[in-house]
Parts: sequence; C-alpha cells; structure tokens
Amino acid sequence: MSVKQISVFLENKPGTLESMTAVLAENKIDIRGLSLAETKDFGIARLIVDDVYEATTVLKDSGFVNSLTPLLVVEIPDETGGLHKLLGAFSQANVNVEYMYAFLGDSITDKAYMIFRVADTKAAEKALKKTKLKLIDQDEIADI
Repeated sequence: MSVKQISVFLENKPGTLESMTAVLAENKIDIRGLSLAETKDFGIARLIVDDVYEATTVLKDSGFVNSLTPLLVVEIPDETGGLHKLLGAFSQANVNVEYMYAFLGDSITDKAYMIFRVADTKAAEKALKKTKLKLIDQDEIADI
C-alpha cells in the first residue's frame, strides 16, 4: 500500500518554486506534503498531492521535469514518542529509512502523517502490520 510522491526538478533561482506552485494552484491541485532539497544549481521538490495524475500532467505540460516514487505514508498519534515507536518497529525489522518528512493532520483527530522512502517497502509494510499504526493509501490522501 503506497502513495505516489512527485519529485519535481527545479532550477535553483528566485521564482522557480513559486512558478511550480502557481501551476498547481491554477489547476486546483492541493499539496498535502512537501519537502524541498537543494544543491548549488538545482533543487528537488518532493510533493504529496491530492491528484497525482493531474499534477504530473500539468507540471509536464508547463515544462517541469518530474518523476514518481512510491512511498509509505503512516498515520501516527500526534504525541510525544509517536515517531519513536514507529522507528522502533522499522529497526526491529531491519528496515533502512532512506528519507522521511511529515505533514500534520487536522487538530480534531490529533494525527500526524510520516512519509517514508525505505529500502525495503515489503519489510516495512510487514513491520507496520504488527503495530496499531495505519498505512494511508493514495485514495485516502485527498481526504486528509
């Protein structure tokens, strides 16, 4: 059960990120999660959105090079130690986390959402089944 992340390659200059978000806003695409990494000449915006197909299409049509990566999105309690418990399950299953970032849910549910790129998705999913944590699928992203 995975969610598709869109990685958008951006020239590292003023206004490029704003141009990308303008394309998404004009097409009514909601960004649910975002991570931005940079080097001297370019950056990579990693996005979780409500409509992956539409987002990749409009970004490509607007000249933004992008690719898709499957990730795990895990709902955790927004409380002290919530992430620690999740990482403990991964450690016990010998799952390596390549990178991660987060987004918060609403204040009503007291949930946070951790986004993981792991070396072994199947092992990570198996480890999570032993916990009470919920994996989020692509269809649920629009409802968060």
